Amino acid sequence: MDFKKFWKTTDTAFMLKNVIAAAAVGLVLLFVLLFWLARFTRHGNEVEVPTFVGLYVEEAEILAQNEGLHITVIDSTYSRKAPLGSIVDQNPPANSHAKAGREIYVIVNAKAVRQVPIPDLRDVSYRQAEASLRVLGIEVSDVEYEPSEYRDLVLDIRHDGRSVEPGSRLKEGSKVVLVVGFGQGTDFVSVPDLTGKNREEARSALLSSRLIIGSVDYDTDVNESNENLFVVYGQSVRAGESILEGSRVDIRMTTDLGKAAASSAADSEEDFF
Repeated sequence: MDFKKFWKTTDTAFMLKNVIAAAAVGLVLLFVLLFWLARFTRHGNEVEVPTFVGLYVEEAEILAQNEGLHITVIDSTYSRKAPLGSIVDQNPPANSHAKAGREIYVIVNAKAVRQVPIPDLRDVSYRQAEASLRVLGIEVSDVEYEPSEYRDLVLDIRHDGRSVEPGSRLKEGSKVVLVVGFGQGTDFVSVPDLTGKNREEARSALLSSRLIIGSVDYDTDVNESNENLFVVYGQSVRAGESILEGSRVDIRMTTDLGKAAASSAADSEEDFF
């Protein structure tokens, strides 16, 4: 068989030429595609991801740039175990491999300590109050006992020696002292004069005398904007009288300073006669 003649003239040879040509073109295209993919995906051009956790964002950005990476903050959280403003989590994780130019997503600890509102825990059991404060991240550092009508109920919450009003905010992690009642005592104490004092001052004066504040009656509507303007103009037990320690003293409050002054003058006149 004349191979040269077969290759030039037969239909079979023509088909084989086309197949070989197509295969050759296919191989060329495959090599071009692989070359393009290698450049596009930066195949083999990977870096080891550094540890960014514990760094501040500014520090992490410098380190990332040196490795050809980019830092992107996606969220913030609050943790007392990490420095404020530092990175607490990253993706991809440290020591993994990423392509140069890759975004590193980080979560940052808050830059300020979270402040939590203190609920009204007065007349709540000691155990319930302690549990409620623990959930908020507030620590009970000590318990002080005072006479009261009922045993084991919270009379007051103190922070840095001052009473904490319901709704006030304290930094998470703050320490407070709970003033807890142990029931009525057996001694009699003198009732202090509460006239002209605001509610907090009246509460402190009564606690100092081993007494507790009872009901509070306002002579007009009270709201957040005017609550601090009210002062005591009447009390259920007159100043100077002796009552059993742990007893409650009800108070009446007004924004009319003249009314408070008149009440004080009337009490002084009665004492005189």
